[in-house]
Amino acid sequence: APGETWDERIAAFMHKAIGAYSITILTRDAVYAVRDPWGLRPLCLGALNSDGLVVASESCALGTIGATFLRELRPGEIVRLDASGLTSWQGRPAEPPSLCIFEYIYFARPDSVLEGRSVHWVRRKLGARLAREHPVEADMVIGVPDSATAHAIGYANESGIPFGEGLIKNRYIGRTFIQPDDRLRRLGVKLKFNALPDLKGKRIVLVDDSIVRGNTSGPIVALLRQAGATQVHMRIASPPIRHPCFMGVDMAAREELIAARMSVDEIGKCIGVDSLGYLSLEGLTEVVGPGHGGHCRACFTGDYPVQIADTPRVGKQVFEQKC
Repeated sequence: APGETWDERIAAFMHKAIGAYSITILTRDAVYAVRDPWGLRPLCLGALNSDGLVVASESCALGTIGATFLRELRPGEIVRLDASGLTSWQGRPAEPPSLCIFEYIYFARPDSVLEGRSVHWVRRKLGARLAREHPVEADMVIGVPDSATAHAIGYANESGIPFGEGLIKNRYIGRTFIQPDDRLRRLGVKLKFNALPDLKGKRIVLVDDSIVRGNTSGPIVALLRQAGATQVHMRIASPPIRHPCFMGVDMAAREELIAARMSVDEIGKCIGVDSLGYLSLEGLTEVVGPGHGGHCRACFTGDYPVQIADTPRVGKQVFEQKC
């Protein structure tokens, strides 16, 4: 980016760049933190000891090092930390607030705080709303660990069906849906989960945070049936994902999204469940609320906060290629 100083270069970049970014830059004399004008991704500021300052993408990281949460960076804000302290200014005027709502559903750690609210608390509320929207008779509620545990607890508490552990997770296997290809995602499921024998003879409500491609849900359902579950009812704590994301998330090809190709009934048959229910968009919106002004829900609605090129196939790195 053009400019003689880092302040000028960062501002020039912000006026050119379109899309999601939360950036930290280490220079010889300072640390810069920059959040995109839509606030699509979180970025927060903390205090360490008496005179230290910390920047992190999630508030949970602050507690790990003994820092105290101060505030979230505003959309379009630049923060400079140097020997004289903190300086903050607006690098580019803020756009309508559009924090990714999927942060509440899946991305953020449950011990983080977003827009002043506990992510764990929001996920439990999403699970409770899901139980009201899609009740079912069953013996046990289990969540796909660890991302759907809070959702499952909320579903169990609201429905009165006992919550239990049904799947044990291999802690050394990463998140499967962000693996680079389908073969690795399928292998990841086999390595990642084992089913407990407690499931034998039980009707199970399996709660997950989302279904993206659908290639992990089927193998998980098969694991439960192999362990002796007589029924598997799947409940999803988000609406169907029918549209690609161009904001740094690996779900950009629409033909890969199972809900873009199939109805809910067809998805249920494909993954082998006795019933399938998704949280409604209205339910999600009511539980999460307006936050600091609004959220990006484009993966559910197709309504993007920034203009997307009107071409038959747009690559996931469309904005990176423009910069």
